[in-house]
This record gives sequence, structure tokens and C-alpha cells, in this order.
Amino acid sequence: MGEEKAAGSLPTQAPAQGTVPRAPYVPQPREQLAHLHFCIQSNPSWRETFLFAFQHYIVMLGSVVAVSSILVPQMGGNNKDKAQVIQTLLFVSGINTLLQTLVGTRLPTVMNPSFAYLIPVISTMTDFESRNFSGDRQRFRHTMRAIQGSMIVSSIVNIGIGYSGLWGKYARTFTPVSMAPVVCAVGLGLFGRGFPELAKCVEIGLPMLILLLLQQYLKRVHKRVHTWFERFGILFCIAVAWSFAAVLTASGAYNKAKLETQRHCRVDRSYLLASADWVRVPYPFQWGPPSFGASHVFGMMGATLVSAIESTGTHFATARLSGATPPPTRVISRSVGLQGVGLLVEGAFGTLVGSTASVENTGLLGLTKIGSRRAVQLSAAFMVFFSIFGKFGALFASIPLPIFAAIYCILFGIVGKMQILRVCSLVIVAELFFGAAAAGVSFVQFTSSDNLRNQYVVGVSLFLAISIPQYFNQFNASAGHGPAHTNAGWFNDILNTLFSSAPVVAMAMATALDRTLDGATADERGLSWWTRFQRTAGDGRNEEFYSFPAAATFIPSRFL
Repeated sequence: MGEEKAAGSLPTQAPAQGTVPRAPYVPQPREQLAHLHFCIQSNPSWRETFLFAFQHYIVMLGSVVAVSSILVPQMGGNNKDKAQVIQTLLFVSGINTLLQTLVGTRLPTVMNPSFAYLIPVISTMTDFESRNFSGDRQRFRHTMRAIQGSMIVSSIVNIGIGYSGLWGKYARTFTPVSMAPVVCAVGLGLFGRGFPELAKCVEIGLPMLILLLLQQYLKRVHKRVHTWFERFGILFCIAVAWSFAAVLTASGAYNKAKLETQRHCRVDRSYLLASADWVRVPYPFQWGPPSFGASHVFGMMGATLVSAIESTGTHFATARLSGATPPPTRVISRSVGLQGVGLLVEGAFGTLVGSTASVENTGLLGLTKIGSRRAVQLSAAFMVFFSIFGKFGALFASIPLPIFAAIYCILFGIVGKMQILRVCSLVIVAELFFGAAAAGVSFVQFTSSDNLRNQYVVGVSLFLAISIPQYFNQFNASAGHGPAHTNAGWFNDILNTLFSSAPVVAMAMATALDRTLDGATADERGLSWWTRFQRTAGDGRNEEFYSFPAAATFIPSRFL
């Protein structure tokens, strides 16, 4: 993949007599990104693959620890319970990641805990707080069993819409115009996990962010040094920031700090090393038999649908960053169905929340320029290994969360920026957002960017995708509940969960506007480029990227 030519400019002088005026250079849309070191089918050496895989594991670990640290103490669980939940999340995430890369999308996508499940989980937790229990541990186990039951039942949503083909039929309405704001919102909607979390311990998080930014300038020092830092810079930066946090902790810098500051800054406040077992294999129904409540189940179904939409947007971004063609509708549909199967497994094991495609790990593909599927599959092995050997996993899980937040500031931006647009009216928007949306906006290059109708669809959908969830989240923070606050708790959970997700709002608005507004031809909407990828056999490269491995050929195609 060579360097991209710079756009020419209009001639400033009249051409000489007898010559034909030369048309200005118009850059062609790039179906695959330039400068990728390794694409989805190519693999680095095993030594480098090992390091890439470990880097993917470290990046996804932040979400696992964050979800467990938020929910388990509120449910009445102790540090040992939190360690076991983390081990279970890692174990099942490893299984789901391996399944998705083998018989799901076949893209190098990591599956990790979804924050979309927080609202129904907190609703279930609040319901059990009003009941009488002999102690917090008993309340924790009963709450966990109720969450397990609701996850098991709600898994039928994704299994149904995925394997029935309904999600594929809906995906046929996607166009480059409608997918632009959806993929944008996948990155933008998670910005709250960036600098706001970093600022909870700015003396550790800010140096980490500065290190991550400075590594991009190392190519001016030495090309080989830059290459190594470009590929493995996150591991180096984590080691430096983590060591710095350990020095501050050992020196007593936080001995008189507030408890909240100590929890975010000290390296010895997670208590995971002391609580985790040396060896423990997670097993189904480890918290007891699941219980089922109608209100809990319906609330969880809303989160299940949200995770499917978020994963869909992430899969399109992953395809772009790994050098693959846009996934066909059948591939998207089977991935959602497999995500439902994964949720069923997660409910059986008791993972506390369901999973979604990891945006941060997708950003890592862009940062390292390594789109290798093999590296992500090997990272699944790391997840399973460190979930079983708990003490080793707890060591890395004790990294302060502001360090992960600094990583997110870069990776969520990469999912957006991916490449600068040659779209005059939209490049300004992309630069203003520091590219937090440009991974999605890059789809606009395949459309007529000068068409005001296309600009309207992208602009309005993207703005509302950021504005509406912000309203719902701010309302919940001030009032203690979402704007939907009726006597039907399950209805509240569904509505508040749906409208708190930026990709959900973006997908609903963009597809509706793009399907109903006039003012653009099929070519101006990018359909002449897009349509051929939506059929499995529509483009020869689809078979290359999305065909199953030989071991999966015994599975009837109707189930895939």
C-alpha cells in the first residue's frame, strides 16, 4: 500500500494556445487504508504476535476491572467476589472473542464487557436492596442470580434477530451515508471514559497521556525506534506510568489523601492480589441457580439490543482498520446471533454484564497498524490463561484505572480519525472532534460530499447521537433516575438504556433520514460502491476475509 498522492490545485494561468487544459487532480476513494503493516490475513512473526496479543489483553482489561469495581461493591460483594467476577469476565470474554474470530464476523474483534448493561443491572440491584437478607454476601448472590436469569432469557433477542436473518435484512438499509454517523458515535459516545476518568488521578493519568502522544514523534529520532514504539508503545507507557504510581504509593504521597483519591491513585487499593485464588476455573452457575423476574428480563432485553447495535458499528470500524472490505449483511447477522449465544454462556457463568465488540481494541489496530486476526485469537488465550491463574491476572488488573483512561483518549480517537477526509465540508468537523468520529466519517468519501442532503443526514444524526444520550446521562446523574420514570420499571430500563447509547440514536436517525429524504441519487449516496460488498459473493475479497476455516465446514450453512 503506497503513499497517497496529494491533491492538486486548479491552474492559475491560462493554458498555452493549442494545448488541452489539464483537469485538476481528484483523489480517489480508498477502499483499504494505506500504511498497514499487517492486514487481517497477514501475520507478523510469532514473537511480535505474542506481544501484540498481550497488548490486546491489557487494553481490554480496563473495561473488565472498571465494570466489576463499579457494580460488585454496590451489590454487597467483597474483594474476593470482585476478583472472581473479574476472572469470570475474562474467561468468557476469551471464549466469545475466539468464537467471533472463527465463526462470527471473522474480523480481529475483541469481545469485552458492555457498559450498556449498567442501567438494567443497577435497576435489579436497587430492587434487591429493599429486600431483607442476612448479610451483604447473601444479597450479592441473590442479585447475581437474578442478573444471570435475565441475561439467559434476554439472549433470545440477539439469537432471534441474528440467526433468523432479521438483522441482516435491516442491515441492507445501511449505506455509507447512514453508517458514517453510526461508526462516529461508537467512538464519540465513549469519551466519558477518557479524560474525565483520567482526571480522577491527574498526576498519573496525564503523564501517561503525554507519553502516548510523545511516542508518535520518535520517528524523528530513529526509524527503527519509532517502529517498535508504534507497535508496542502502550506496553512501554503502561510500565513507566505504573512504576511511577508505585513509587508515589510507596513514598507515602497519598497517605493523607481522600479515600476516593487513594482508590484511583494507589496501586495497592484494588486488593485483587490478596483476594484472587492461585488457580480457579470459572464454572456455570457458580453463584447458585438463576432466578427469573419479568421486569428484570425486559430491562435486560433493551441492553441486549443496544450491545448488538454498538457491535455492528464497531465491526465496520474494525473492517476498515484491518484492511478488510465492509462486512456483508449475512456476516453481520450471524455475528449478532453468535453474540446472543455468547450472552447465554455469560448468563450461565455469571459474568454480571453482557459483552460487546471492544472499541478500544479496534483503536489499537489503528495505533499499531496491525490488523492480524491471529494476534486477536492469541489474545483470547491470554484472557483464559489469566482468568484461571488468578494471582497472575490480578497483578495486571491492579493497574490504576486512570492509566487505562489515558489509553482510551488515544484509542477512541483513532477509531475516529483513521484517515483525513478529502471532503471539504466535513474535514473541518473531523478535525474539530480530533477525529473521534472520522473513522465513520471516512465512509462519506464514497458518497457525494457536496450534496447538502448527505451533509444533513450525517450532521443531524451525529449531533443528536451525542446530544440525546448526554441529556439522559445528565438527568440520571442529577435526579438518580432516567427521564423515563413511570411505574413500569422494565419500560423505564428499556427506554433509558436505548436513548443513553449514542450508536443506537445514530443508527435510528441516520437510517430513517437516509431512507426517507429525497435529493440524492444512488451514486450520490455511495450505493454503487457499497452494494457489491453486502452480498457474500458480491466481491471476490469477501470470500477471502469472511470465509470459514476448514474446521467449521461441518456446520450447516443455515446456522452460520
